[in-house]
Amino acid sequence: MTETARPMTARAAAGPLSGSVRVPGDKSISHRALMLGALAVGETRIAGLLEGEDVLCTAAAMRALGAEVTRTGEGGWTVRGRGVGGLAEPDSVLDMGNSGTAARLLTGIIAGHPIFAVITGDASLRRRPMKRVTDPLGQCGAAFWTREGGRLPLAIRGAADPMPLDYTLPVASAQVKSAVLLAGLCAPGITRVVEPHGTRDHTETMLRGFGATVDVDRREDGGREIRLTGQPELTGRSVTVPADPSSAAFPAVAALIVPGSSVTLEGVGMNSLRAGLYTTLREMGADIEIGAERDAAGEPVADLTVSSSPLTGVDVPAERAPSMIDEFPVLAVAAACAEGTTRMRGLAELRVKESDRLAAIAGGVEAWGALVEIAGVDLVVHGTGAPPRGGATIATHLDHRFAMAFLVLGQVTAEPVTIDDGGFIDTSFPGFAELMRELGATIEPA
Repeated sequence: MTETARPMTARAAAGPLSGSVRVPGDKSISHRALMLGALAVGETRIAGLLEGEDVLCTAAAMRALGAEVTRTGEGGWTVRGRGVGGLAEPDSVLDMGNSGTAARLLTGIIAGHPIFAVITGDASLRRRPMKRVTDPLGQCGAAFWTREGGRLPLAIRGAADPMPLDYTLPVASAQVKSAVLLAGLCAPGITRVVEPHGTRDHTETMLRGFGATVDVDRREDGGREIRLTGQPELTGRSVTVPADPSSAAFPAVAALIVPGSSVTLEGVGMNSLRAGLYTTLREMGADIEIGAERDAAGEPVADLTVSSSPLTGVDVPAERAPSMIDEFPVLAVAAACAEGTTRMRGLAELRVKESDRLAAIAGGVEAWGALVEIAGVDLVVHGTGAPPRGGATIATHLDHRFAMAFLVLGQVTAEPVTIDDGGFIDTSFPGFAELMRELGATIEPA
């Protein structure tokens, strides 16, 4: 729990959910915009930045590394960077809060600089393994010291003469891929990463936008090969951050399961490597209308109108998991309300997120009164076509997406759903409860 736990309770919505809202900016793109702005020459102007605690930790870290980072208004920020290889050694420990993305990407950036730094985080982040990042980054010449099990705090001595990396990911991970590419910025020659399945490609897209040469090839086995030409001169640019598709998932699923609902979500990022949840929901029978398609900072964006729909269980293929890795908790909510069995395959990555999400989701679904099983690294939810009963108080394990998923479920259960702590939801979705109440949801302090 957070230092002062904030229990929250969700009760069945009094009527249909309705309205048009914009969820906060994409967290993945917000982190990267600040980081690449710090590595660029000149000024980067950012609009729509997510101002959650995770991203604010990244802004503070970039300041500590010597970049000028200034808030100019709501969602508006400027970054005056130091150039590739030009970051300064920080005077104090870099606290990345709850953000595994920030901690791992920052590790890659520091690994390529001849500086010493220490990274830590909150209690949840300090439980998460860093070895999957430090192992490949050690090949560039950086040195690392961690707690037992490869956990934070992490001390880094960056490489004085970084070497280009050639790394094949054992498990698809956008965080590991991005850390390797960011370390490769400071190395001469070509840094090459091979991933078994395509993961979110915001790092590649944004690197190109800032002036780097990044080539991507699809392999016959379904994987992707990414090659970065090292030591580019990145140039500051303007970045407009789309609404976060992972955050949009919560009001979207709420609209699907609360009878009579219709909700429009504005300006949602629709990158094909992030849109797996929406593909899956439409396969389940969801009424999701995609309109006003456009481009923002090289990313596809659209308005989504989501209307309540009877859902049917489906088989979610393992190769789709990387494109929806953060959305499985809320997909489990949809699956619990659907008719028939939903099998979510290949969820090994959920074992190393903020908590063991696979076990936590299964335990929560059982507590709701739904039937669930774990089969290897698959999650299987047996829906009956009606919402589970609810009535439980759920331990959230400091996992913000887990907390929001349970609060969504409470909009349709016969008995209230209470979470032990919702205080950390603001790390990724500031104003979540207020936005949901604006649509007609019932969420209140317990």
